[in-house]
Amino acid sequence: MAEIRRTIDLLWFPDGEPEGKRRGRRPGLTVARVVGTGIALADAEGLDAVSMRRVAQELGVVPMTLYTYVPDKNALLDLMLDRLYLEMPRDGHPERPWRERLAAVAAENRRLYTAHPWAATLPASRPPLGPGLMAKYEHELRAFDDCGLDDVTRDAALTFLIGFVQAAARSEADVRAAEARAGSTDFEWWQERGPVFELVFDQHRYPTATRVGAAAGSAMGAAYEPGHAYEFGLARVLDGLAALIGTAGPR
Repeated sequence: MAEIRRTIDLLWFPDGEPEGKRRGRRPGLTVARVVGTGIALADAEGLDAVSMRRVAQELGVVPMTLYTYVPDKNALLDLMLDRLYLEMPRDGHPERPWRERLAAVAAENRRLYTAHPWAATLPASRPPLGPGLMAKYEHELRAFDDCGLDDVTRDAALTFLIGFVQAAARSEADVRAAEARAGSTDFEWWQERGPVFELVFDQHRYPTATRVGAAAGSAMGAAYEPGHAYEFGLARVLDGLAALIGTAGPR
């Protein structure tokens, strides 16, 4: 319980810890700098690279010094994610139609995950309970104003929307990681293998797959294109919410 309280205090009052908690700290090193270093490391090398030892190394201190700022890695991840949430640009246009407002919320989250892919891998069921999360939650809930949804349904609709964006971001990160490992894009991969595949593929046995695959590949340049998948999926999510909102009363 004490560690939970300390994490909550760090989220809301990062520079307000009592003097007793500051023993062993280095002059010039702050919680904000520790968090910023963790974010930079995750952005550059992925979340697996973030450990208390590695962050301490990047800061030029011994690991025990780091523990006088942040109690453990879980707390550090909470602080990192809440910092991202707090610094997110937010598009506040309440006069827009609800569909445009929700599309803007989705775009804000997609930009966050594009800039920081590791953020999409953290569990949404255990968010950092800090000011960044609360500002994000308040802003995104307000996008559903005048949609006629009760509070529980509003929360569920937001979870549905953000869950789609998070899943799309994970899929895109997987594509980019595969391209980085292979040293080539998906388009180049298909360009190399397509002619060889056609030597063994029986188009007459799989006529629908042949026709649809050719059309999709020509349109997207690959079997899967993250931008197209996002735009198509978002439209379907909004269509689904339209059916819900349409039965909820006047807007």
